[in-house]
Order: sequence, then structure tokens, then C-alpha cells
Amino acid sequence: MKIICFIGEYILRLIASTWRINVTKQLPQNPAVIAFWHCEMLPVWKLFAKTNSLAIVSLNKDGAILASLLSKWKYKLVRGSSSRGGSEVINEIVNNSEENFILVTPDGPRGPRMQCKAGAFVISQRKNIPLYFLKCDIKNKKIFSRSWDKFEFPLPFSKITINVSTVCITKEMNRENIEKQMLECSQKFGDF
Repeated sequence: MKIICFIGEYILRLIASTWRINVTKQLPQNPAVIAFWHCEMLPVWKLFAKTNSLAIVSLNKDGAILASLLSKWKYKLVRGSSSRGGSEVINEIVNNSEENFILVTPDGPRGPRMQCKAGAFVISQRKNIPLYFLKCDIKNKKIFSRSWDKFEFPLPFSKITINVSTVCITKEMNRENIEKQMLECSQKFGDF
């Protein structure tokens, strides 16, 4: 398994170094939660490499390869997901993280595809930091249509546009307000 992780991580880093990433709006300069779809994760992970960021990575086999890559990109890792240790992960991040950016795939690790779960929204509210949603437009890509998320792998030298949107989360919002915001984000940023 370690050899597979090493080879996979090396190939990903090599290909990612060729991507041409353009961001439509200024990225946050202060601490923030960064949300993005699981299928579009690679360009966002690359964009925030070496920026004092924390990544939430699942405990499954795919997560092991991703964790290896993100470690090389200088992320602090928290392992877990909404289905495995979700509340513990959120508590650990809210109470112990000092990183500038907390990166979350709100539909990961198993979907449903492009439907937000609460993690990113709860972290934003409890830490009282802004939530940004990043949506990727990858020009040249391989789509894994049999995967649950229709994973998009940017090909070498692909042009990638990342659109940045702010999501309004306040301390005063109750559970119903947050669920409404989750639904609105799923509809606004999903490809349905």
C-alpha cells in the first residue's frame, strides 16, 4: 500500500505542476473555510498548497493516497468524514486548529454528489470565520463516470478556472437557516 501511495502521489504532483490555474476573484487573505465539490478537489488542493491550511481527508483507501499528496503540499491533516467521526472532526477543528484555511468537500467522501452536508457550514459558524465556495471549470479532463461523484482529473497542461463565491453564515443562524443555506449552495453550485 505504501508503494502505491508513493507512486500515486508522485504522479499527481508531477501532473499538477503543469496545470494553469486562473482564479476569478481574490482569494481570502484571512482565516476562512474553503468548500468545493469532491469531483473538483485536485485543483483546489493544489491552489492552497503551502498556505498554512488544514485538510479534512476521509479514512478510506483513496483518502490514504490523498493524505500522502497533501502532506507533501504541507497541509495539516484531520482524518475523518461525516459518516466516520464527523462530530469529533468538527470539534477538533473548532477547538484546536490555528490554520488560515480549512478545506472541506461538503459532498464527500461518498455523496450524494453535489449535495452539501453540514460540516463546512458548522465549522464556519462555530469558528466565526467566512465560508467561501470554489467551483472549478476544467478545460481538459478525464471524467470517471462510474465513480459516485463523476470525478474530474485535470489532464497535463489543462487550463482551470476557479470561481470564488462567498456564502453568508452568521452566529445568529439556527439549524433551519443553515439547512436552507446548504440547499441553496447545492442548487447554485451543482451541475444538475
